[in-house]
Amino acid sequence: RLPSEEVFQWSQSFQKLLSSKYGLAVFRAFLKSEFSDENIQFWLACESYKKIKSSKKLSKMAMNMFKEFIEPDSLKQINIDHQTRESISKLMQESPRSCFDEAQKIVYSLMERDSYPRFLRSQIYQDLLTTTQT
Repeated sequence: RLPSEEVFQWSQSFQKLLSSKYGLAVFRAFLKSEFSDENIQFWLACESYKKIKSSKKLSKMAMNMFKEFIEPDSLKQINIDHQTRESISKLMQESPRSCFDEAQKIVYSLMERDSYPRFLRSQIYQDLLTTTQT
């Protein structure tokens, strides 16, 4: 059973929501219901990317992430500006650890400003808050 305090904490900050295993799962379900889960998928991929030690694996994952989220017309293309997209494209040559940092910040900010407030007003969150309080 999910403690009501934890569910309430998600409304205190976007970071608290993302740092909760259950909060993240519920937020992902919400984004999926809105057909906009590519942002959280990209953000999570960036978090995994940062933890890779092997440069060979880093390079491979960078290419996969680029094809999946950055390339124009990709199925899960994230909403970033042309300049950031071009910058990533150039940085991909070396696959530095930081090549997705700017895009990750943009996506985080988009989710925090747009998706997160909608999540807090959503029936999914409101029902969970009510259920855990009773």
